[in-house]
Amino acid sequence: MNSTETRQLKIVFDNNDEIICPLGTSVKNIMSQAGVYNPEVVPVAALVNNRVETLDYPLETDSEISLLTISGSHGWRVYRDSLAFLLSKASYECYPDNALGINHSLGSGFYCSFDGIFKEELPAVLARIESHMRRDIDSKIPIVRNKIRFKDALDYFSSKERNDKLNLLKFKNDPKISVYECNSFIDLAHGVLADNSGVLKHFNLIPYEDGFVLQFPEKELPVRFSKFKKQKSLFNIFKSYKKWGQTIGIKTAGDLNELILRDDLKEIIDIEEAFQEKKLAEIADEIYSRKEHVKWVLIAGPSSSGKTTFSHRLSTQMKVNGIKPVIISGDNYFVDRVFTPKDEKGNYDYEHLEAIDLPLLYRDLEKLDKGEEIEIPTYDFIEGKKKWLGKKVSLKENEMAVIEGIHSLNPAMTEPLAKERKYKIYINALTQLNLDFNNRISTTDCRLIRRVIRDHRTRGFRALDTMKMWHSVREGEKKWIFPFQDYADTVFSSALNYELFVLKPLVEPLFAEVKQWDESYQDARRIQEFLSAFVPAPSEDVPRRSILREFIGGGILG
Repeated sequence: MNSTETRQLKIVFDNNDEIICPLGTSVKNIMSQAGVYNPEVVPVAALVNNRVETLDYPLETDSEISLLTISGSHGWRVYRDSLAFLLSKASYECYPDNALGINHSLGSGFYCSFDGIFKEELPAVLARIESHMRRDIDSKIPIVRNKIRFKDALDYFSSKERNDKLNLLKFKNDPKISVYECNSFIDLAHGVLADNSGVLKHFNLIPYEDGFVLQFPEKELPVRFSKFKKQKSLFNIFKSYKKWGQTIGIKTAGDLNELILRDDLKEIIDIEEAFQEKKLAEIADEIYSRKEHVKWVLIAGPSSSGKTTFSHRLSTQMKVNGIKPVIISGDNYFVDRVFTPKDEKGNYDYEHLEAIDLPLLYRDLEKLDKGEEIEIPTYDFIEGKKKWLGKKVSLKENEMAVIEGIHSLNPAMTEPLAKERKYKIYINALTQLNLDFNNRISTTDCRLIRRVIRDHRTRGFRALDTMKMWHSVREGEKKWIFPFQDYADTVFSSALNYELFVLKPLVEPLFAEVKQWDESYQDARRIQEFLSAFVPAPSEDVPRRSILREFIGGGILG
């Protein structure tokens, strides 16, 4: 039993079936033996000892295995990324001289674009690419994860003139590089993909603006697609930030790696912070242009989007225009914790609208609207109670209320106020930077990284504590925040291209504390692997008024 040829492994599936198999057996080869394969529910990957692996993964230790389908978050990510890989393959094979860009999320899919293909050509281009993808799906081509020599990877991407890949490899010195191969197409491995193209049957390619959307099916019913929402305001923000990044020569993480190692970080920070300040000034100017009618500036956005710092910086710009802002935080109107609604698991649901003391808020808004003075409560998050500390405010001539909170765009939050007197702002960390041209950076992951750092610094939370709450936070956002983002008069992105380089050395030790037996291990491990593409950068040059200071500390606002 000492040789690897004879060693046997004990495998336990999540239906408690146990089987014995030889060392090196793949997950796929033992599924049917365990009786867990259901032809109606096709798995796309597996959770092996709490880590997502391809179905071709060779088992090396005794393992606990759960099969992953599109209906779960891990399987959904595998399906989504595998479709993006297949799209990249088809695009390259059909149009090798026109680089595909998989740019950002939009509605229920990814917004993509081509360099060198005109808008009027898109219908024919998309028809050809979709036909190519369908052919690959029908052929059930293997998608194989391999490790190749570093030099071989360099030679391959050099021969294809893929400078975006070479830029990433430039800052690695591993003797072997992980790649995915599908026929003769090769791409760098970022995460886990399906083991063959045959499981990727459900997708749409929808022309939109100068590009198109790779639309994914619904998780709950993978043969059905939700109605595509154009989200024009969000799209325009992504477009303007992407264009600006290209103007200053920053398209991918590799571009920034090179600039940081050239000791250009301070200049990058100065430029990006100035760009954000310019956007803030433009919003303040727009508010000023409506000052005869607007009295209430409402700011909403999901967790860790930077609402607090944004509201203070916007207030400064409003003062420049002669408008005195009165900042009101929606968080101070939380009900006492004992009255907070609970979710289906019995946990406090702080994202619920009724976690806000609406009767008190309505009373105060009505008084302020009449020019009366109110006393704003202060919420004690440790005791879970409102406190009255004598903070009194009123709205005088040339003053506006700036109300920030996750529900501020929900009409029910400010029901007593006239609609025409509101100016509504949606803020999110809308990441436009890519790892490379066809591998995007998730806005949600960036927000989670921000929150892990802030919770550790301000509340003493471990990364595991924050990540355990994250699913509930995300579900609350889907219900209470995202449906109202289209109500905004303007959208602001708080994302900074340089931030992940600064956040990396702060968050990696926190994620390292999440161990393999912890529920959140897979996400912690996935983000750690994703951060390996970034050169770490110090935080000393981040301005004290930066939105990033809301998370890393050392700020002077909020």
